[in-house]
Amino acid sequence: MRNMKEIMKAPGRILLVKPSSLGDVIQSLPVVSAIHRHWPEAELRWLIHPAWRSLVEHHPGVSGTVLFPRDKFRGPGGWLRSLAWLKTLSDWKPDLAIDLQGLLRSALFARLSGAPRIVGLSDAREGARLLHGERAIVDHADHAVRRYLSVLDLLGIPRPARPEFELPEGRLPEGFSPEQPYVVIHPYSRGKGKSLTSEMIRSFATGTSPMRLVIVGRGDSGSAWPENVEDWSNRTDLLELTAILRGASFIVSSDSGPMHLAAALHPERTLAIHLWSDPLKVGPCFPESLVWKNGRICRVAELDDSWRAEGRAPTAIEMEELGQLGRLAATKTIKSE
Repeated sequence: MRNMKEIMKAPGRILLVKPSSLGDVIQSLPVVSAIHRHWPEAELRWLIHPAWRSLVEHHPGVSGTVLFPRDKFRGPGGWLRSLAWLKTLSDWKPDLAIDLQGLLRSALFARLSGAPRIVGLSDAREGARLLHGERAIVDHADHAVRRYLSVLDLLGIPRPARPEFELPEGRLPEGFSPEQPYVVIHPYSRGKGKSLTSEMIRSFATGTSPMRLVIVGRGDSGSAWPENVEDWSNRTDLLELTAILRGASFIVSSDSGPMHLAAALHPERTLAIHLWSDPLKVGPCFPESLVWKNGRICRVAELDDSWRAEGRAPTAIEMEELGQLGRLAATKTIKSE
């Protein structure tokens, strides 16, 4: 057990290991904000997948990124390339490594960095805990943001009363007009059975009409949309998506990385649709955000264990009603600005 004096000693260099996914990266940002507030002189580098680097490189607490180009390590010669990459990782010699990914590979990265102190989570998998020097005790049923923030307890850093997300301003894609107010729907998700169908989107568009509706994300949305719909699917990078979400009057999203991005940018304007996933673990983290599941809508602050049960897809009528709610909420936002 480390004594309090040793815990409170500020490390000069910190390696944060959280390569992916988009939602997990976003939910890790409050940890970096808290560390930077407590140890502003510390140099923190984030080991991250190249696809997400633009989301964290602007953060005042991130001194640099260590890119994990996983795809380059596949095929013939992949092992040789990975060995060269691991050498660059260990050359930096951090004083502290924090593994928020909680997998064998991420724990191995933390160990091979040469950091004398390695902190992880108690629910790490694949034997990763064996490579952690210290483990923050977490409740597996708790929300991801609170689970990640638990590492602060081991570091002697107070947990923030409200998580802080430092996100880039982004840049609007060419041809996108911010002049007319709009509602955003993000219907896609990598998780099986979590995406919204084109029929659901059309019903939602009926409810939002005549207000402008913008579809964003990556996936097959369909075609032949009503006149109030602009389909920006597969046409934006991460910074462009951020800018569109930032300018939205209201956002409805499937359980996905962009949902967490929207909820961090505009918690009071975001509604997350959960089909089978648990909103108490992977939903929006702020109490003022909205969640839809099994035909019910609720503020995050009012969620209870009944919301953990298996869900179902919304009906066409329910999607139209969600569209109407989005239009009314957007109108209220516009009047208040």
